[in-house]
Amino acid sequence: MLRPAVFHLVIVGLLVLGAAEGAGAVEQSVSTSRQFIVYGTDLAVRGAICDFAERTKRELLDVLAQSDNWTTPIVINAQYPRANLPEMPRLRVDLAQTGFGVKLQLDLVIDSGVSRPEIRRELLRALLLEMIYRAQPNIPAGVAYVSPPDWFLEGVPSQQSDLTLDRVTAILALPVAAKNVLSLEKFLAQRPELLDAPARNLYRAYAFALVDLLSHAPEGPHRLTQFILDLPGSSNDPMAELRSHFPGLFESGNAEGTWQNQVARLASDQPYQLLSSAETERRLDEMLRLKIFDRGAEKSYELTQFPIFRKQPAAKKRLASLAHELEGLATRAHPVYAPIIADYAEITALIGRGKTLDVPRRLERLKNLRNAIAAQMREIDDYLNWFEATSLAGPSGEFADYMKAAERAAQPEQTKRDPISVYLDAIETQFEH
Repeated sequence: MLRPAVFHLVIVGLLVLGAAEGAGAVEQSVSTSRQFIVYGTDLAVRGAICDFAERTKRELLDVLAQSDNWTTPIVINAQYPRANLPEMPRLRVDLAQTGFGVKLQLDLVIDSGVSRPEIRRELLRALLLEMIYRAQPNIPAGVAYVSPPDWFLEGVPSQQSDLTLDRVTAILALPVAAKNVLSLEKFLAQRPELLDAPARNLYRAYAFALVDLLSHAPEGPHRLTQFILDLPGSSNDPMAELRSHFPGLFESGNAEGTWQNQVARLASDQPYQLLSSAETERRLDEMLRLKIFDRGAEKSYELTQFPIFRKQPAAKKRLASLAHELEGLATRAHPVYAPIIADYAEITALIGRGKTLDVPRRLERLKNLRNAIAAQMREIDDYLNWFEATSLAGPSGEFADYMKAAERAAQPEQTKRDPISVYLDAIETQFEH
């Protein structure tokens, strides 16, 4: 007996080959997971498309922490431009009911007008549609199918994409510096197909920030997967759907602050570079000042004030959010702070569960330890600065460019003595007087 995935593969293959009967044999290639069947063009191009599709699927599964349990194959009809078929769609995903189940097809015209990010976006769309309707193979024909949100299609991180983490940091640094970060609600309402190139790049950077935030939330991959699977029954309010699926992140009073902090963090981060001890200490201080909404007003508390805020309704969710923030800081913090951050994360969990008997003593011990580390790090910095200053055999040359620029600025401007310049200088003098 054929497995459902194999049965789908046979049926789709027969449908495509039957449609091509009379037009000659259609060349095809099948990807390594056998989910992608690529028709048309030459062997090298079909192989490249299979490889690109498989890499895209692995990146999606990594974000969602899912195994590869596909049941419906995806047909990719790749063709070169044809003069006699100018109306041929350049890039389009079609989902249809065949009577034997759902059929997914990606039409692709290979020309200079289609970019790799566009192809990847439509591959992700097809993969997500397969996940959404995997358990609903008998949906009646003509039913409107839901499409995944654009921000998710643009935000799935990729090593194949031109949108590297370096570039995301550079793009987001501009609105952060100008204090003009787009609100989360306005971002979710944007339609990227209507944006020009610079605005589209900014949209992609915001999308990366949102997917990163959601995927690293507590139980983030599981919640993100459920968010995708629930799309057919979702409302038209994307903000309400995020609050429903990620209650620890998007409380009614804290959603915008969470979003703004995430964008600011990505804008200031330098990939693959650890934070200094001073920067780690600064960020840890910021995180341990909790802002909690109580009766419509925002109040700020130190973690040591847990007896005051612990019983507030929003405290448990805010503590869960703090645990997520500490987890993110641990990946970038100065190594000497690793055990300290781990202790704070454990203490946060204990406060959330109401087990606070030993918490004051542990918090006091961590405070003293941080003070001792900060003092020691200042002494190390002072010694390194002294050593560098006293061990130079001659001028370092670090300020040579500055000194040259200052000398040039102090020199009087050299005027030209040709007849035209003399005449213009005379006219200028007459106007000044």
